[in-house]
Amino acid sequence: MPWQTEINLQPYFFTDAEKTLAEFEGLTASIFRYRTGVCALRLSNQLGQLILLPYQGQQIWDAQFYGRTLTMKSMFSEPYPTTDYLRTYGGFLLHCGATAMGVPTEADTHALHGELPNAAYQSAQLLIGQDERGSYLGLTGEFRYTVAFSHNYIAQPWVKLYANSGRIPVSLDVRNLKKSPMEVMYLAHVNFRPVDHGRLVYSAPCDPTHVRVRRSIPSHISPPPGYRELLEDLAIQPEKHNILTPDLAFDPEVVFLIDYLADAAGWAHTMQIHPDGSADFISHRPAQLDHGVRWISRTADQDALGMNEPATAEPEGYTAEKAKGNLKVIPAGGVFHIDLELGALPAEAAREMEVMVTEILS
Repeated sequence: MPWQTEINLQPYFFTDAEKTLAEFEGLTASIFRYRTGVCALRLSNQLGQLILLPYQGQQIWDAQFYGRTLTMKSMFSEPYPTTDYLRTYGGFLLHCGATAMGVPTEADTHALHGELPNAAYQSAQLLIGQDERGSYLGLTGEFRYTVAFSHNYIAQPWVKLYANSGRIPVSLDVRNLKKSPMEVMYLAHVNFRPVDHGRLVYSAPCDPTHVRVRRSIPSHISPPPGYRELLEDLAIQPEKHNILTPDLAFDPEVVFLIDYLADAAGWAHTMQIHPDGSADFISHRPAQLDHGVRWISRTADQDALGMNEPATAEPEGYTAEKAKGNLKVIPAGGVFHIDLELGALPAEAAREMEVMVTEILS
């Protein structure tokens, strides 16, 4: 019989000294406070661990499995207590949205990627339970965003860590509390660490029609000489980026827009297969998030592979995406829901997923 217990967390529980909060079936939950003051929850199993930020966006700040770090290399060794996206950017998973997301243009007033990435959650709960997949620990909570005459919603994410598994299910609800419809935008900013000679495998045809290079350049980056030529080359031959060779200069970034195909169960899949055969992966449902965004940045200071950042729209900001017809609408009192699964796979499981991708493409 599935069951679940919730422990209500409070900010005063978190101290500089890490302490164990729960142990269950080989799983451990411990809490601590970074030197910057940010509260953190560590969930560990037999294969690795997650560090989550219960009161700051409910981000997955770090992920480590099978003896390796999955999270991007960044300039931040720990999170900072700010809502400014670029002043604490280095987490493994950031929820982006929900009233807007993407890079704002001159016509926009929203922050980079919206209000969700570093949102101050009003409540957080540690989850302990069992279901058809086994025993788990997890995190959920609520962030209410209310602006008079404008917005009124609650965001509630869920993350679960199962015993003996590197597969992490993630979901999110955005509940419209208004008695009128609500526009919504969302992007799951998942930042893996790229591996030299890693191979990208994904359930989308790799051609210029289905894997498109974004040519617009955001205002917060300064491209070096040759950058525009690289974009033109990848636009014609996108397959060139499927092997992450060290000579590919993703500096400061390259963004692809990808049209995914799903399997019979409704899931699309993306992997970075390491030279040893193991893999990092993310799976999503195109029926929920119908735009695939790939973001790669490989510089001396940052090394990041957003191999798929499933989204409701392209990342060009509210005004541009509204003009394209890419905004979703939540009816009065309705809920927008998304499901993801991400993490790490041993070599045998990676081979099985590659067979699934091949079958989808065929």
